[in-house]
Parts: sequence; C-alpha cells; structure tokens
Amino acid sequence: MTQKLYETDAYVQEFTATVLSCAPAQGGYAVVLDKTAFFPEGGGQPCDLGTLGAAHVTDVHTDGTTITHTTDAPLEPGAQVTGRIDWPRRLDAMQQHTGEHILSGALHRLFGAENVGFHIGSPYVRMDTSIPLTAAQLARAEAEANAAVRADTPVHCYIPDAATLAATEYRSKKELEGPVRLVEAGGDCCACCGTHLARTGEVGLIKIISAQHYKTGIRLAVACGQRAYDAVAAICADAEAAGRLLSAPAGSLTPAVENRQNGETALKQRIAALQNALANAYVKAAVPGQPAVLWAEGADGDGLRRIAMAVCAGTNQVACALAPGGQGISYALAAPEGIDARALGKALNEAFAGRGGGKPAFCQGSLAQPGLTPEAVREKVTTLL
Repeated sequence: MTQKLYETDAYVQEFTATVLSCAPAQGGYAVVLDKTAFFPEGGGQPCDLGTLGAAHVTDVHTDGTTITHTTDAPLEPGAQVTGRIDWPRRLDAMQQHTGEHILSGALHRLFGAENVGFHIGSPYVRMDTSIPLTAAQLARAEAEANAAVRADTPVHCYIPDAATLAATEYRSKKELEGPVRLVEAGGDCCACCGTHLARTGEVGLIKIISAQHYKTGIRLAVACGQRAYDAVAAICADAEAAGRLLSAPAGSLTPAVENRQNGETALKQRIAALQNALANAYVKAAVPGQPAVLWAEGADGDGLRRIAMAVCAGTNQVACALAPGGQGISYALAAPEGIDARALGKALNEAFAGRGGGKPAFCQGSLAQPGLTPEAVREKVTTLL
C-alpha cells in the first residue's frame, strides 16, 4: 500500500520516496512509490502534476490501495527519487475543494440541499444539487459561506474510530464502510478523501458564477480563491466597459439596458411600418398578372419578405425581392398557389452558389457568386418562369 503523504499533510510540496516498480504503460511509464504526496484523481478533484526526479508526472490514479504515477521517462526500481508537486495547481485544487465543502454545507444546513455532483473543472467548479433553489436562496447560502471564510477557522481532516464515526453527523454521497475520513470546514462535516486548506480564511472568496436547472435540482458554476478573484475582476471590467457604452455607471446597467431594449423595440416597430409602406409602394408599381423581380436597396430580410409577399398577393404572380446582404445578395421568393417557390429557390442556389429554403409559398436565402449583379438574378428568375 502506498503511503499517502497528502492525507496527513496537504502542504507537502517536496518529498523523497523509493521506486517500487516501473513499467511501460500507455502515455509513458507506470511508476509506483512506497509513499507519495501526489494526489490521484478522484472525488471530483483532478490529480496532481509535477516531477519525479527528472521525469515529468503527467497523470496519477489509484485502484484504492496502490497509487500509480504516469511519467514521461522511466525510473529505476529500488532507487530513491525526489518528488516535487506543481504547487500552484495543488493550491488551486485545495481552494476549490475547501470552498465547495463550505458552500455545500451552507446549502445543506439552510435548505436541505444535497450535493449530488462535484467536479473541479476549468474555469469553474461544477456543483449539482438534489433540489431546485431560488436566486435568493443561493445568495443567502453564498453570504453564509463567505462569512465562514472570513471567520478563518481551522479545517480539520481526520479518521475517527468506529464509535466516534457512528455518533457523528456528516454528509456523504453514498453509504461508506470501514474507516471514513471526515473533513470539518466552516461548520460543515463531510466524508472526503481530497486535499484541503488548513484554515477557511485561505479560501479567500467563494462566488457562484451561474446556476441552471439540471435534472431534479440545479447545476452551479462556482469559483473559489484566486479563481473567484479573477472571475469577479473580469465581471467588473466587463460591467465597466458596458457602462461606458451605455453611458451608465456600474450598478445602474439594468435600467440602462431596459431603456435601450425599449428603444430598440420602438425602432423595430417604426422600421416594420416603413417596410410595409415600401412594400405597398412596390405593389402599386407592379404590373398585374406579371412576375416581378425587384431590387430593394437597404431592405433587410424581413423587409424583403414583406415586399415579396405583398407584390405576390397584389399580382397573383411570383415575386422576387433582392437586396445586398447574406453572402452577397439576399433574396425572398413568394409564389402564388400552383407554383412551388422552393423549386425556384433551389434553381437560384444552384446557379449562383447560394443557400436557403422555405415552404411552397415562400422561400428565402442568399447568393454568393462573386461579381453577381441584380440583372443576372433578374434574368435567371425570368427564364425560370
């Protein structure tokens, strides 16, 4: 059995061990030591990386008793080797894991929410809860968790005897047998095999970045420690930049965005009215009973649709409205009953490197052939009809 130095002291960054075995393996060499400070991937926490002598450790995993290190170079069995942990990576994992314990404990105490999924990913930690929670509930739990961080109390990791374990209330995702390692942090007690900080204050900050419904509960994206600082700094910078665009200070962005949205809605309504008026003008200029191919400079996709359908209805003939846009020239085709607009659109796409589609009465798309002119499209539509 490999001695797990990280279980008794998570702050060991350098150690000396004996190489018990080394064999070729997928991705390099499988190395087993008599003891190690490298944490193997498990429980939602990624493995440690670093070096063993001159070899780089690229993966660490365990079968429950033996810890195997994948290295990029072989090590001599029986030799003494110095291991060095990638400390910034380990410290980050400890901040995320300890912060997750504190936040999960707050969610459980306050609302009875169980943590049913946990993974330290990038850039955030993923946490899944057993029940749905409101934004107000999440905010309350986050505030309580950060109060526990500021209290800067000790984090206690230990394996109690059977009697103590039986009398101890702790969180666990599954039923456990035999020795159980408990972690007490910020008022929470949870069964866990991971690495943790010595004091809650070292977490620094816990921030819920986002929440979305997932299965029977919610999925949280959470950042702790340096990740939380980086996330908050990025959010503040983004809010400041948005504020400059909206001429509104951070903290007043929501009403500024609402005003902008209301203005945009009113503008869209005005544009729609103008495009309807433009469509009516094209209808008046169209020749009844004759197909129409119209160049509508400045019309967007919705404007082309309105023009084509209005002229088609007014003439009872195919109407094709064109304008700059899409891949080169945008088109809208409306056809009366008995004519399939999709066939005309397909022919245009094949002739002028276009794409698009629709229904028998109407289709829309864009044409990308270099140097294409409205006259060429008009001629093609005329020949198709």
